[in-house]
Amino acid sequence: MGTVGSGDWLKILENNNAARDFRSFHWEGSLIDYLDLVKKNPALSRNAFQRMYDMVLTWGTASYVEYKKNIIRYKFFDDPIDHGQDAVFGLDVPLMKLVHFFKSAAYGYGTEKRVLLLHGPVGSAKSTIARLLKKGIERYSRTDEGALYTFKWVDTSGDKILGNATEMPCPMHEEPLKIFPEEFRVKLLEELNKGNKTPYKVAIQGDLCPACRFVQREFMKRYNGDFNKVMEHVKVTRMILAEKDRMGIGTFQPKDEKNQDSTELTGDINYRKIAEYGSDSDPRAFNFDGEFNIANRGIVEFIEVLKLDVAFLYDLLGASQEHKIKPKKFPQTDIDEVIIGHTNEPEFKKLQNNEFMEALRDRTVKIDIPYITKLKQEIKIYEKDFNANKIKGKHIAPHTIAVAAMWAILTRLEQPKKANLSLIQKLKLYDGKTLTGYTEDNVKELRKEAIREGLDGISPRYVQDKISNSLVNDKAGEVGCVNPFMVMNELDGGLKHHALIGSDEKRREYKELLATVKQEYEDIVKNEVQRAISADEDAISKLCANYVDNIKAYTQREKVRNKYTGQDEEPDERLMRSIEEKIDIPESRKDDFRREIMNYIGALAIEGRTFDYKTNERLHKALELKLFEDQKDTIKLTSLVSNVVDKSTQEKIDIVKTRLIQNFGYCEICSTDVLNFVASIFARGDVKKQR
Repeated sequence: MGTVGSGDWLKILENNNAARDFRSFHWEGSLIDYLDLVKKNPALSRNAFQRMYDMVLTWGTASYVEYKKNIIRYKFFDDPIDHGQDAVFGLDVPLMKLVHFFKSAAYGYGTEKRVLLLHGPVGSAKSTIARLLKKGIERYSRTDEGALYTFKWVDTSGDKILGNATEMPCPMHEEPLKIFPEEFRVKLLEELNKGNKTPYKVAIQGDLCPACRFVQREFMKRYNGDFNKVMEHVKVTRMILAEKDRMGIGTFQPKDEKNQDSTELTGDINYRKIAEYGSDSDPRAFNFDGEFNIANRGIVEFIEVLKLDVAFLYDLLGASQEHKIKPKKFPQTDIDEVIIGHTNEPEFKKLQNNEFMEALRDRTVKIDIPYITKLKQEIKIYEKDFNANKIKGKHIAPHTIAVAAMWAILTRLEQPKKANLSLIQKLKLYDGKTLTGYTEDNVKELRKEAIREGLDGISPRYVQDKISNSLVNDKAGEVGCVNPFMVMNELDGGLKHHALIGSDEKRREYKELLATVKQEYEDIVKNEVQRAISADEDAISKLCANYVDNIKAYTQREKVRNKYTGQDEEPDERLMRSIEEKIDIPESRKDDFRREIMNYIGALAIEGRTFDYKTNERLHKALELKLFEDQKDTIKLTSLVSNVVDKSTQEKIDIVKTRLIQNFGYCEICSTDVLNFVASIFARGDVKKQR
């Protein structure tokens, strides 16, 4: 393979789209040009909430029914921008509430005057959701449908209205329509809204920032109130939101009370410019670069918002309710931005108990972001980081991730009030499995009665840390494969040092849940090994044919022809019961089950279809278990424990290992481990029988 030459590098770096995008992103025009653009596409003048809502919708939706309720999955939260890096799993209902908040705010129904507060335990994806929204609105502003515009003042006359500069961008990158004075707005909006087919009307909300208002006033003085002349000093420019450039996206994080003040939110005086403009009350000598200022037209995120000093919270109240902020020495200034904060439960409880914070509570829309309580969704979190593409040189044994996820969810579930329902059964019901005697309504009732479910328990971060430890510890390095027991040992060992577990009683409870998970894992691998041993399809087909012949004769009160002797014999009751007992068909129900199978075969025959045991899950399972029972002794699996295995048995064991590797995702190492483990279980069983 040849090396890449300089010409090849140029071809690789050549990108016509980049050049086209650059020209589009740096569009400039007059205020009249902008009016033409808005007339053609009124969506250009949308406010921050409208833009946010539309951005989420552009990625599409999918819907499904759960507990008889229609749930909408917004595909944006799968993080299509970064190929799932920040994907949010298992939170469709809270995310629906979040999008409903944006919809209500977009249509001006009141929530635009509220602080959006994401509330939940540590590690429940609050920060991820906020990060996704910031990333999404940034990307949206780079598209044609998400385009937005701001303006700058231009003056080459040397009158120093703009100081020593010839250009002054609006420091709060405001909507260009705000330049038009009140006396023009009614007529202007009437014209712009003629034929407007977008969901929103074009509106001009609020006044210019102090700096732009000052400049406009000075130009109006220069031209004796001729606004047409003033417009000649305005250049409208395309605006691209970018957190790194502090353009339309802000983030505020609480610090030590002594090292922060409210100017971090609303801007501060630029002392170097006081000499140029002569006064600290001149808006041109003020830096409108607080988080509220720079986030105008976009979104501002408040990390751990309830840890803020009270002075900051007052700023937050005005910003949310009136959409105004109060920079030092200047009048209230209009803003247009989505305000989103997130907090943990202890901080929220402090807010609830603080009677002086009633105003903030009243202006807050709280959306609970709980831990996941569905096993399939929890597994997705860990598979995102621990998969074959990311983990090189090591194999993760089947069920390793699932076992860790199962334990995490068990710690978050409340004990069911029904005495006949275990916690592991509840987990399976939540995950969509069926359980005799439980309907969708019962599961819905279980969820309703568990008030704090998902707000307590182990966070995904703890589990991720322990899986990471398992991958890098010496044992995993030696064997090249990480199995469920390594991860469970890590989970167990870390509990004594876990900072968020407040009592020994809770630690004991979590250890007991690990024992429950180990038992569940035992059952899973026993079943897999059984299926691998009984995976001889010809043998199952023969057994099935034999069973069907016998139940047909039994239900029709006939005899069965013995293929070897040629004699007619009574149906083999012993064979039939040995299969039916494997799936717990009682003696009293055997006739019903046999008739059910025969009716099923008859219905298929009427449709012109042939009966296949694989289409009947219960019968398939019964046949596999029966065949396993018959073959278990010929394979002598328990001999693995003694390390004395004859050649014939070893050949059969190798066949089983191959099936485990091909059908269940095991590798050479973990297939051997799991066979040894299951062999030890059967050996224990044999010892119990002898006693």
